[in-house]
Amino acid sequence: MGELLRIDHVSYNYHSLEGETPALSDVSLHVNDGEFLAIVGPSGCGKSTLLSLIAGLLNPDTGGIYINDKDIKSSGKNIGYMLQKDHLLEWRSTLRNLTLGLEIQHKLTESSYVLIHDMLTTYGLVTFKDAKPSELSGGMRQRAALIRTLLMEPDILLLDEPFSALDYQTRIEVSDDIWGIIRKEKKTAILITHDISEAIYTEIYVTHMILQLSPFSIKLHIIIKNIKESVEYHVKWH
Repeated sequence: MGELLRIDHVSYNYHSLEGETPALSDVSLHVNDGEFLAIVGPSGCGKSTLLSLIAGLLNPDTGGIYINDKDIKSSGKNIGYMLQKDHLLEWRSTLRNLTLGLEIQHKLTESSYVLIHDMLTTYGLVTFKDAKPSELSGGMRQRAALIRTLLMEPDILLLDEPFSALDYQTRIEVSDDIWGIIRKEKKTAILITHDISEAIYTEIYVTHMILQLSPFSIKLHIIIKNIKESVEYHVKWH
């Protein structure tokens, strides 16, 4: 597995009339193609900021973010972003929610419908393709949201606490589904969560490394490193 994503000495500050608030300071790490990275930290420590930087929604104050050694803005790579809420449109069916991204990018074709049908069948939603989101369980909604994201063929999948709105039992059931899909599709993914147990649970199945983002030092620290594979991982911290 070669290096896909590199974050090189990235810092970011939020600015307001009251002054400057540091969010991230001198963060460096890399993620190899096909790896799954979990980042753990409490609310307000900069987890979502880091994902927004990787997605290109924010620009770092210092440092750089690269995909295949090209700046994130000019890499031409697709970044998939799965948010805390599924954001399914309530007036559209499951099928029409899945086609939304392709419609917006004018990429919806007959072959797209074949792929969508295959994914709906594979991941247990084909009998609900005409159902509205209100008729789906929490787990089904999350599966639909993930499939919608995967249909855009992202090179990197960003997961911003996608299970935070679910109760514990549903979260366990849904996470089994989601991690199974990500592993089957062989996607490179980064999960952020405030729940260390969730990160450890995913580590058993798919995660290669778990990092902790501290609100005090605003740095990344390795807390769990997968030793089952003979692959070396690198992260800098202070």
